[in-house]
Amino acid sequence: MRGTRRTRWCMAGVMAASALIATPAARAEEPPGGRLTELVNPFIGSRNEGNTFPGAAVPFGMVQLSPDTGHSTGYDYAQNRIRGFSLVHLSGVGCRIGGDLPVLPTTGDITQTDYARYAAAFSHDDEEASPGYYRVGLASGIRAELTATARTGVQRYTFPATGKANVLLNAAQALHKPVSSAVRILDDRTVRTEITGHGFCRDTGPYTVHTITRFSRPFTAYGTWDGRTVTPGARTGAGGAYLRFDTTGDRVVEATTALSYVDPSGAATNLRAEGGRSFDAVRRRAREEWERRLSAVRVRGGTPALRRTFYSSLYRSYLAPNVGGDADGRYFGWDRRVRRARGFTYYQNWSLWDTYRTQAQLLALLAPREARDMARSVVAVAEDGGWLPKWGYGPVETNIMTGDPVTPFLTTAYHSGLLKGFEERAYRALRENADGVPPAAHPGVGREANAEYIARGFAPYVKDRPYAKMGDSDYHYGASVTLEYALADAMLAQMARGLGHHEDAARYAARARGYRNIFDPATGFFRARDASGAFAGPPDPARGTGFHEGTAWQYQWLVPQDVPGLVELIGGRSAADARLDAFFAYDRLLADPERTAREVWVHGDPYAYYNAAVYNPMNEPDLIAPYTYLSTGRPWKTTDVVHAALTLFTDSPEGLTGNDDLGTMSAWHVLSAIGLFPVQPGYGTWGLTTPVFDRVDLALDRRYWPSGRLTVTAPGTSAADRYVQAVRTDGTPHGRTYLTTGALRSLRSLAFTVGPRPSAWGTAPEAAPPVLE
Repeated sequence: MRGTRRTRWCMAGVMAASALIATPAARAEEPPGGRLTELVNPFIGSRNEGNTFPGAAVPFGMVQLSPDTGHSTGYDYAQNRIRGFSLVHLSGVGCRIGGDLPVLPTTGDITQTDYARYAAAFSHDDEEASPGYYRVGLASGIRAELTATARTGVQRYTFPATGKANVLLNAAQALHKPVSSAVRILDDRTVRTEITGHGFCRDTGPYTVHTITRFSRPFTAYGTWDGRTVTPGARTGAGGAYLRFDTTGDRVVEATTALSYVDPSGAATNLRAEGGRSFDAVRRRAREEWERRLSAVRVRGGTPALRRTFYSSLYRSYLAPNVGGDADGRYFGWDRRVRRARGFTYYQNWSLWDTYRTQAQLLALLAPREARDMARSVVAVAEDGGWLPKWGYGPVETNIMTGDPVTPFLTTAYHSGLLKGFEERAYRALRENADGVPPAAHPGVGREANAEYIARGFAPYVKDRPYAKMGDSDYHYGASVTLEYALADAMLAQMARGLGHHEDAARYAARARGYRNIFDPATGFFRARDASGAFAGPPDPARGTGFHEGTAWQYQWLVPQDVPGLVELIGGRSAADARLDAFFAYDRLLADPERTAREVWVHGDPYAYYNAAVYNPMNEPDLIAPYTYLSTGRPWKTTDVVHAALTLFTDSPEGLTGNDDLGTMSAWHVLSAIGLFPVQPGYGTWGLTTPVFDRVDLALDRRYWPSGRLTVTAPGTSAADRYVQAVRTDGTPHGRTYLTTGALRSLRSLAFTVGPRPSAWGTAPEAAPPVLE
């Protein structure tokens, strides 16, 4: 059976579009054994810079115990040597971070302390993974198995019969840049480490992780190393430790490693709270947790491949943010002080520039209790450390990416009813962030170009401006930053109005129209302005400057607060529709959707963000673009584009389009496949398009979604019959191309009627998503 599963989970090549869209002749109903976890392939995205990891984790767990093969972010399917199984990974990020405490079983004498040299060869033919579990056979003859709880990683190693079975704990090497490390052997079963590192896309402030590892049986010998010097019998060291076992009889060694960002006591607390169970018991519990999460969404219809890619994306959507506090509620705050979360779980790791567009909304829908605690945690970052985060890793700010992503993240929580009881606290933090910049002593940059944006209505592009702090600079991307600030202001205006802050609401709404200030009538596109106010860079929108990871062609659609205003600037609905057609290569798309997606939209390097005049489905600025057709009166074209983009998600290691960015691309897949997409991120507007399944049943938390469930149906949906003919909500005809969160709260059924040709549904101007004023 292992060989069968391995073949299934590692098939190569690209699946045809017809295999990824339901057809009447090929429909799967239930996974083998009825377990949804059997449909998840953790290897998807592990090659070609998807940067996912196949190792063991539970939903939102602090620990992600996974193999590192030498890739900067951990695991690369194309490589064949494992350096260690380390505790911390971020799913789908593009920069080096984590990889703390790589552990590797070996046999024989300890002759190397560099994990690149003692790395163990392996074959994918002897490797498998499923939610909460990973197994691999090493060329040394050792079998390694991994599972996890929220705050611990559990390892089981089955050795050959030998008197020199070793487990190496490497405290000095990781994916991040090490600052310091220390290891101490406490007794004949227990090892403690302290590891401080920094890094990510650029250097950050340091963070420290504390670990304690408890083995299932005493070791027969031990030692530590500093640099290349190995000292048998030593109990302390700066580099790492080896623990030796006699496996001539009992060949199995189990170990549980607890993690804490607070202190050694926190690691011990987490070990007491979550350790002490056998490997198999932990594995069963992890699988049960994943089964419960995945079963919140039950789909019917679709091909087996479609179901596997869908549930694999749903799985990745639940991997982050991550628990940041210990079992006793303590966490390490952004003010470098130990804090305690009272009445909520503290979370960390905030890839906000990415997740505010899709994953925040998906979690608000399917995991609202956790999403509420996540929102509370972001507010706690501001109250503890003095400012809201931009891209937070652990207890430090990285300042990676630009704009103001934290505002639509928190306003999404507000409109989803997740901020009740602390709305004003959240609003105070958002208002401070929107109207100022962090003080010089604070590590964050916030809205770095805010003074100019508020005074002049745009963020200037200043190419050679020195970096004020670590991370990215808003001044280097003035055009896209202006659009991001304006989007955030529009969403904050809606929250301010809802809380009765009407003067603030009017002020932010006025600022939200600032996107017009960077529109160049001569080119018909957005362009950066320099400090003098002149348009900067080449006029060619595919070659322009001042856009972060994109071009003017891609960013032109990032005005969700006022798509009708954008359409007017472009020249009206017909002109905007024609431009969208050019952007998506629509004529070619109709003739061959999968080939267009792979050969026109995706053009080589996943990091090829620039010099393009077409849709880039591999990156965040374009996630909303296919839904712009809902505002030009051509909703069927949204379906055409979305369904073509969905063919890029396949059941292979290359089955993700670019970095997953902590579940962002996966959440796009899940929402688009269901037929509900947040077209105004930061506000409660859900665009409608044809689902790819006959039926989707969503089990919802009644405390936040009073209906308790939502059933989405589209009988007969397929590659041929993909166009919406009509929509009914609880049996009532619905002519608009969107629903509000308010409507969704009490809705129990959303029914699509589909057919082979476009219809008049959703084509009237009043059917389009609203302007936010």
